[in-house]
Amino acid sequence: QVQLVESGGGLVQAGGSLRLSCAASGTIQSTNAMAWYRQAPGKQRELVASITSSGSTNYATSVKGRFTISRDNAKNTVHLQMDSLKPEDTAVYYCNAYVVPFSTGVPTYYWGQGTQVTVSS
Repeated sequence: QVQLVESGGGLVQAGGSLRLSCAASGTIQSTNAMAWYRQAPGKQRELVASITSSGSTNYATSVKGRFTISRDNAKNTVHLQMDSLKPEDTAVYYCNAYVVPFSTGVPTYYWGQGTQVTVSS
């Protein structure tokens, strides 16, 4: 069984910073791409940033230059450093990982439970 557990959300004023973390646990053979998505009220879930196992990154246009995604392959963790936060960044942020569990050997997408980020103006 693979689980993704997020931490680091909260309330911050506009212009402030937050750092989200996500740890994958369980009997994992390998972890491929990892990513952060977000979903604001009344909106569809959208990709914020992704990172491959080799470290290549991709960002949504709206966060480029303000957010930084990173990962620790040895610990199966991914982080999202969010700087210069804006009220429009308010959303529930979800961790996503493409994981090969030992139990199945089949690459599978897993989701975290989500963490609330609220940016006040």
